[in-house]
Amino acid sequence: MSCRGIQKLLQGAGSGPAAWSRTPAVSCCCRLRSGPCRALSGPGSGAGPGSGSGSMNVFNREMKRRQKNWAAVLQDGHQYDYLREEVGSRVADRVYDIARSFPLALDMGGGKSYIAEHLSKEVVQRLVLTDVSQQALKLGRRSEIPTRSVVADEEFLPFRENSFHLVVSSFSLHWINDLPRVLSEIHRVLKPDGVFIGAMAGGDTLYELRCSLQLAQSEREGGFSPHVSPYTAVTDLGNLLGRARFNMLTVDVDDVQVHYPGIMELMTDLQGMGESNCAWNRRSMLHRDTMLAAAAVYKEMYGNPDGSVPATFQILYMIGWKPHESQAKPACRGSATVSFRDLAKINDHFWMNSLRKRKTY
Repeated sequence: MSCRGIQKLLQGAGSGPAAWSRTPAVSCCCRLRSGPCRALSGPGSGAGPGSGSGSMNVFNREMKRRQKNWAAVLQDGHQYDYLREEVGSRVADRVYDIARSFPLALDMGGGKSYIAEHLSKEVVQRLVLTDVSQQALKLGRRSEIPTRSVVADEEFLPFRENSFHLVVSSFSLHWINDLPRVLSEIHRVLKPDGVFIGAMAGGDTLYELRCSLQLAQSEREGGFSPHVSPYTAVTDLGNLLGRARFNMLTVDVDDVQVHYPGIMELMTDLQGMGESNCAWNRRSMLHRDTMLAAAAVYKEMYGNPDGSVPATFQILYMIGWKPHESQAKPACRGSATVSFRDLAKINDHFWMNSLRKRKTY
């Protein structure tokens, strides 16, 4: 698909048509010039925590873009990709579980394209890769799937309605300010009978780090402020997908535990992943005494016998389908032919038949 073909999928930004151009440094990367309604939130844009936008504004998206750009250009940045690679491969496994081919797919917040490298052209024929970080898209990994990159914020999908057969997202939705709205946008760009497969950090992610920092800061400073971003609870995810009008929902949880020499190595890796906190109410720095106390608390409460410390990443996986008349539908209420009260009789009848067969032998 050419960049001109990509432009046909794009919708207007603001009241007029979107202006798209090729990024000079990367011939296959398109860039959206933000209109009035597409501007990234940040201190310079006037979209802070007190702005009257009428929607949730927990994260500084401009800060997150800078964090991702900084992490992408690190000389040894590949050594921090292990978690994204693992989650991307598990999302790809769920794509393979669906026995069909997808002519056109969208990877939201894909960064260096951690999902496509695990997919074949027989499953996904063409791919559009988006991310808020242009530097990450420049370093996208090669795959056999024809891919076009678009610099765009996941909170404002600049694509026409009913454009994609498949939308995937790996480890980026937990930085979204208005998750219900974004899920509705995903539903909008999907074709009928299209499927969304996503993975995001869940509520118990980095609970060891969060508890250690809170205890240390309370003891040393007489109170604590949030240093780990808030995450979505798994109990809320199904409701959010249902509100976005997805059906045939599947939500499951997977815990990935990584072991580090200490708390400083963990925080260094989070920074290298571009996963540092970007909440508006974050505190810009920690006192040295607080950090030393947090390291001691971490080792005391969660440390392993070999001296390492674990960090738990709770990954929430979700699958939702855009409704279509060909999909299976639940039977009408009252159409059942067997009562639940008869299940015990059915079970007894099964065992009696089994015993009779054994006696005949």
